[in-house]
Amino acid sequence: MGKKEAISRQTMPLLDMESRKTTFKEVALGLSPEQAILEAKRCIQCKNAKCVAGCPVAVDIPGFIALVAEGRFLEAYDLIKSTNALPAICGRVCPQEDQCEKTCILGIKGEPVAIGRLERFVADFARQSGHQDVPPTVSPNGKKVAVVGAGPAGLTCAGELARRGYSAAVFEALHLPGGVLTYGIPEFRLPKEIVRYEIDQMCGSGVEIACNYVVGLKASVDDLFEKGYDAVFIGTGAGLPKFLNIPGENLCGVFSANEYLTRVNLMEAHRYPDSHTPVIVGRNVAVLGAGNTAMDAARTALRLGGENVTIVYRRTREESPARAEELEHAEEEGIEFRFLRSPVEILGDDRGWVRAMRCQVMELGEPDASGRRRPVPIEGKEETIECDAIVNAVGSGSNQLLFRTAPDIDLNKWGNIVANEDTGKTSKPGVYAGGDIVTGAATVILAMGAGRQAAMAIDEYLKG
Repeated sequence: MGKKEAISRQTMPLLDMESRKTTFKEVALGLSPEQAILEAKRCIQCKNAKCVAGCPVAVDIPGFIALVAEGRFLEAYDLIKSTNALPAICGRVCPQEDQCEKTCILGIKGEPVAIGRLERFVADFARQSGHQDVPPTVSPNGKKVAVVGAGPAGLTCAGELARRGYSAAVFEALHLPGGVLTYGIPEFRLPKEIVRYEIDQMCGSGVEIACNYVVGLKASVDDLFEKGYDAVFIGTGAGLPKFLNIPGENLCGVFSANEYLTRVNLMEAHRYPDSHTPVIVGRNVAVLGAGNTAMDAARTALRLGGENVTIVYRRTREESPARAEELEHAEEEGIEFRFLRSPVEILGDDRGWVRAMRCQVMELGEPDASGRRRPVPIEGKEETIECDAIVNAVGSGSNQLLFRTAPDIDLNKWGNIVANEDTGKTSKPGVYAGGDIVTGAATVILAMGAGRQAAMAIDEYLKG
């Protein structure tokens, strides 16, 4: 054990700062094979490995790390893939510090094993080696399941069903699959090449994906059953932006983060005019909120040419919901933070374009239901922030289009599907749901966990 503790946690190499500010190249460069082996040797192989319980898709973490320590990288990959359909993605965007790494025994007195970085290394090594996933060996059982939404929840559910012999067809509203992986997370954090590769691997295992297919418009849930599907999984996510409902919110130059990031990520607006979709490049950009989406939007604005990019948040850094790594990267790149500021009005010029934002200065009071200290206005204290573009990243909700044709699916007061926490079962027989459409905006890996659980529940339902 002493020898393992003597090995320091390996530092992730990063792209040089000039490139980080001016290009969309990936920032975190990944561990080398030598670093991966050293990091894996830090694992003490606990008999009661709590890290596995902290993983929503139940990856055999000690098992794959032991293989990495021996240099058996492709075997480690196959082990991860037995439960995790998207390891290269999870290794990049999952909040491991709040899940598997949080429960690592080494973290009690020092740094936990870098589980996420090892998972990414293994997946990248397999891809670069040309290693192909092993197709399911189970015989087709003749039953069909429709999956609505090609995001993390839907893709995981479809992949797990295919492994169990089902014909899984995914219906995606947009012209590319991936959901938030494609339209929400920027290239510098999650290269689209990685997303395409992992989805292609899944399709090679028997999953079919139909894009430009809007369930709720082109077909209803009942129509899917009439087309011969034996069950339906809904994983449409939470892609509807929330608004502040303050004066000036409709001025030109004010974006929702959903639109802003979709233009850049899915439609390649950062390559305009080589791409067909333009995007406003502000000189002074204000981003509202302090979650991962806000960090993504701010760092995107910087790379598009924003000279002064500011995060405006009504609480402090300690209450920010973004991952620590994302906050650190934003700070390193020169993003400014204005904490304890809450927008009350957006001011425009005589042409109808945003020119500034008036903010209420706040202080922290007692904790609210979230456990974070509640922001309280300081009477009579305001501040005006000059800006020519604003990106609203304060949250998102569920699009109700699908439910107009499915009134028998129960929703809660926030418009999310009411589903069993363990199985994803909804109020409509044969219909299951999971991911952000059930929980509200959360993480990629939690959506994947819900998709996997639902697939197992659908399997039990159809066998019964």
